[in-house]
Amino acid sequence: MDKFGKSQPVKRTEDQRFLTGKGQYIDDAVPGDALFAAFFRSQVAHGRITALDLDAAREANGVRLVMALDELTEAGIDTVLNAALVSNRDGSKAAAPDRHMLAKDRVRFVGEPVAVVIAETQVQARDAAELIWMETEDLPAKLDLEMGGEPLHIEAPDNRAFDWGMGDEAATEAAFQDAAHRVQLNVADNRVIVTSIEPRGCQAAWSDGRLHFAYSGQGVWAMRGQLAQKLKLEPEFIRVTTPDVGGGFGMKVMPYPEYFCVAVAAMKLGQPVHWMSDRSEAILSDHHGRDLTSLAELAFDEDHRITAYRVHSKVNLGAYNSHFGQAIQTNLFSKVLMGAYDVQTSYLRVEGFFTNTTQVDAYRGAGRPEAIYVLERAMDRAARELGVDPWELRRKNFIRPEAFPYKTTTGEVYDVGDFDMVLSRASEQTLGFAARKAVDAERGLIRGQGICYYIESILGDPSENAKIAFCEDGTVNLYVGTQSNGQGHETAYTQFLSDQIGVPLDQINVIQGDSDQLPAGGGTGGSRSVTVQNTATLATIDVMIAAFAPYLADKMGVEEADVNFDHETFRAPGSNLTPTLIEAAEMARADGRTDLLQHEARITLDARSYPNGAHVAEIVIDCFTGETWVDRYTVVDDFGNLINPMLAEGQVHGGVAQGIGQALSERVEHDAQGQLLTASLMDYALPRASEIPMIKFTSAPVPSTSNPMGMKGCGEAGTVGALAAVANAVQDALWEHGVRQADMPFTPLRVWELLTHGSVTAK
Repeated sequence: MDKFGKSQPVKRTEDQRFLTGKGQYIDDAVPGDALFAAFFRSQVAHGRITALDLDAAREANGVRLVMALDELTEAGIDTVLNAALVSNRDGSKAAAPDRHMLAKDRVRFVGEPVAVVIAETQVQARDAAELIWMETEDLPAKLDLEMGGEPLHIEAPDNRAFDWGMGDEAATEAAFQDAAHRVQLNVADNRVIVTSIEPRGCQAAWSDGRLHFAYSGQGVWAMRGQLAQKLKLEPEFIRVTTPDVGGGFGMKVMPYPEYFCVAVAAMKLGQPVHWMSDRSEAILSDHHGRDLTSLAELAFDEDHRITAYRVHSKVNLGAYNSHFGQAIQTNLFSKVLMGAYDVQTSYLRVEGFFTNTTQVDAYRGAGRPEAIYVLERAMDRAARELGVDPWELRRKNFIRPEAFPYKTTTGEVYDVGDFDMVLSRASEQTLGFAARKAVDAERGLIRGQGICYYIESILGDPSENAKIAFCEDGTVNLYVGTQSNGQGHETAYTQFLSDQIGVPLDQINVIQGDSDQLPAGGGTGGSRSVTVQNTATLATIDVMIAAFAPYLADKMGVEEADVNFDHETFRAPGSNLTPTLIEAAEMARADGRTDLLQHEARITLDARSYPNGAHVAEIVIDCFTGETWVDRYTVVDDFGNLINPMLAEGQVHGGVAQGIGQALSERVEHDAQGQLLTASLMDYALPRASEIPMIKFTSAPVPSTSNPMGMKGCGEAGTVGALAAVANAVQDALWEHGVRQADMPFTPLRVWELLTHGSVTAK
């Protein structure tokens, strides 16, 4: 760190290998003797399986194994995937239908896996899968978020999976009855496909009674636990590893059916088995995100202060309860329900519905963007209907700095914040909007400005492990329990450890994604990684310094209590011996003190942290064509203390790009039979680089009190703020043209129809 000092924008160390083609992803390390898996998937959204013929596939060239559900059952495993469930508002249990690893009796969405083929080459496996013959008795597809229709599961005859509530319903209703002003808005949050740059894939090998499972995921210990449970193996007989991962976004957290099928195949055949999905397969089978509609209502007193807030959301779970589905759509939604506002009472009701579509887990932000999107769209509507400046309406209702720690009506305790300061910084950076709007009007263009003040709750698993080991070549290995999916963890962790112990960056190796290296780890998700992992690293450093102190005291000829470490060297009054940690480790190695060469610790944080910030988008609309683009984008974020501002800004850029993509172009479409119409990147409109403006980022930290570094996390913040900022900007532009309801995505056709007819033609 001699060149940069602490907390500086150091460039990503991992990019050297990524940009020179030296990354190691799942498809880069296929064993030479590996067999290949291909999955036969349903081509109909809903049907009863009346015949399934696997014989032709079994006889195909190179085929070693074909399995449907019966073969998995015969292997003695538990074929039912786990699902997260909640209780209904009346205290009853939510619907809990089984989802098997391969379809049982019925198929319930296009792309559902029915059988798996294992062959000597990938081409042979895919060719054989096409020889499988399945007959179905077609059933009506259920696609809407309402009760009724053809039941998907006998456990949910009305297709409602759950009806969950949180808050004080009676007090909220009373506040609405007494309110001076009431505002409501129906908000649609369109479904998106994650489209990580690397599709999902995995490998499994069975040797000497032990399973080695490698996959493109977001953590290895939870996956090991799932494999142990379903395959009925002890965890110590399973090693899970994860190489480089080309994007996760939360979608790669949970276990999927393919992983267990590949593991069973490897155990049955005694040979490594490899599977990698192609893009179309990924679009069909990866969990999607969002897909909910919400009625948001705000109650105000005469001074335009919020007295109550309630939301009724209807969410699409897809065909089954997923590993996280119900919990994601309720618990995480509720944690940031109130945003940054001082609200007296609230009530949240969430209904989940089964539909004949791919699973939906609210990913690419996991519940936070949905909650903030609904709230900030409602705040924008309130400002317009009440004739109040949208900036001032937010300021008036902010939680004041002196009110922290602040307990929200949903039970969350915000530790610190200065929301007015952050919003004021954003306002200063967006001056001149009226002049820009006037210039555009002269050119036949419409300009709108949208604000979003977001807050998100980060932590996930509050516990984490770390291990530091000194190597013979003079380098230091840092073993971590999280998993980078492209965020730059290696740089952040290396930089942090270098700051703390004075070892140069190029002498530190970050080792992740191996369940054999640490006893446990929380993986990556919920913006938890840097905060929780570095807290574990700090604890490990404390253990390490305490272990070296008595050893070095003897070397220095001083009392143990006199030995101090100043983040670079050990020192003690009366001794001119000032070894670095590397030098101390070399001394210990020479003395046979191997116990001093490796140290580890596990921590558990007691509280969450709450990153927050202001997003301001300016959009321009060509009123003749409906073409809409983001012209200016400003972000002022309170992420607490930053290790590397460059990495934080990069995370914001990526998140904002995601939000712009959903707001302007991305939308999953099914036809009436449940066929996915946006099943390729020819049909699904990801944002292009030319559609993303320069993004101005400013850090305005108010350090958190919930961890020793004062950090708050930043991984999902860009998306959380971008959706509402862009949508509110479009609504601002259209409001003067009489448009009172505008929902994403704002494609040219949809915007043109709004300008021309005041509504969008039903599709």
